[in-house]
Amino acid sequence: MSDVAYYKKIALEARKKVLSMIYRAQTSHIGSNFSSLDILAVLYNIANVDKDLREDRDRIVISKGWVAASVYYFLARKGIIPKEDLETFCESGSKYVGLVEPYVRGIEAAGGSMGFGLPFGVGFALAKKIKKEKGKAFVLMSDGEMDCGTTWESALIASHHKLDNLLVFVDFNGLQAMGKVKEILNVEPLKEKWQAFGWEAREIDGHNFEEIENSLISPPSGKPVVIIARTIKGKGVSFMENNNIWHYKAPSENEYNKALKELNG
Repeated sequence: MSDVAYYKKIALEARKKVLSMIYRAQTSHIGSNFSSLDILAVLYNIANVDKDLREDRDRIVISKGWVAASVYYFLARKGIIPKEDLETFCESGSKYVGLVEPYVRGIEAAGGSMGFGLPFGVGFALAKKIKKEKGKAFVLMSDGEMDCGTTWESALIASHHKLDNLLVFVDFNGLQAMGKVKEILNVEPLKEKWQAFGWEAREIDGHNFEEIENSLISPPSGKPVVIIARTIKGKGVSFMENNNIWHYKAPSENEYNKALKELNG
């Protein structure tokens, strides 16, 4: 049984730090960070990735690379990057920019160009199979990436090669940069689509820590696995939740203080 209280503590600490990083840098994507943060809290706790970055580690590919602030937080928490580096997020000359890049220690592949993450994940998983190497490839994708042809091409390749060491999370918060997913390109019923491509597909509440953990530790099925995580953009701060303005807007001082007060309870 998962320690829900422990995950809640981690996620709350992460939300407060990410809020601070984005406010100080006056950058964007706080809504997207908060929607996937609970998934990342569990993933970085369970995945076999430590500060030594051994060759047989799990590979975590962040396709929705605009959640960089959250990823940097968890890399620092695991000792992979220095904690003090978080203070340079998006500052002039800093390598910690608003999209994940592989010149940062612990970032496996560039993320942010939609549709690129799953091809990377398929490559890592297939390489592990060929080398008979331990570990899995995990990919965090956005629901907007369900619009991309590379997603479905890669899904077919993974199914063909029976990559049961590949697990994908789709952070399905229902909102893309320019509006609602269902109005831009309706991808539902998404679970059935992935199943038709030969994947084991499951749906979970992307803010339920037990469901997230169970999806990560369930026994292999002989197929690649996709977890459709239903989430809330801006989760944790009431005035940010399901408000797509927080895809790009940076919080003002008043909004920052209001959000922090709410997170502090």
